[in-house]
Amino acid sequence: MTLDELNALPEEQAAARFRDCCAAERWVQGMVAGRPYADAEALFARCRSLWPQLTEQDWLDAFEAHPQIGDIDSLRAKYANTRAMASGEQAGATGAPEAVLQRLKAGNDAYLDRFGFIFIVCASGKSAAEMLAMLEARLTNTRAEEIANAAREQARITELRLEKLL
Repeated sequence: MTLDELNALPEEQAAARFRDCCAAERWVQGMVAGRPYADAEALFARCRSLWPQLTEQDWLDAFEAHPQIGDIDSLRAKYANTRAMASGEQAGATGAPEAVLQRLKAGNDAYLDRFGFIFIVCASGKSAAEMLAMLEARLTNTRAEEIANAAREQARITELRLEKLL
C-alpha cells in the first residue's frame, strides 16, 4: 500500500490498517485523525508524537493484542529455521534448543503472573536465547519499570509494522 492509498482510505478502513500496527484504540484514532500525511516522515512523526500521550491502559490494550511467547509449539515453529550464515560458512543449528524453549515458556508464565501482562519485546532479529536473556533480566524489575519497558518495545514493534504497511 502506498501512502497516497492509505490517505485515501475511508476512515474505518484506515483505522483497520492502523489497528494491524497497534491495537491501542486511542493511537489508532489519532493516526486516522492525522491524515492526510504529506510523506512517510510525517506519518512516523505522528506515530511518535502520539505514543507518549497514551495511558497505561492504552498500552495494556496494545499488549493484549500480542500472542504470548510461551506456547511451545509456536516457539518451535518460530525458531525451526535459522538465517543462512554468511557466504562460505555452514548453517548453524536448525532450531532453538528444547531447553531454551522450555525456559521461555516458564519465564513467560512467571512474567505474566508477576506483572499482569505478557512479556513484550521487539523480537525482530533476536534469537530465542536472546529473548530468553531479556525476559529473565526483566523479571527482576518493578511493574512500573516493566510498563515503561514494554511500552518502548511496543513502540518499536508499531513502527516496524507501519514500515511494513507502506
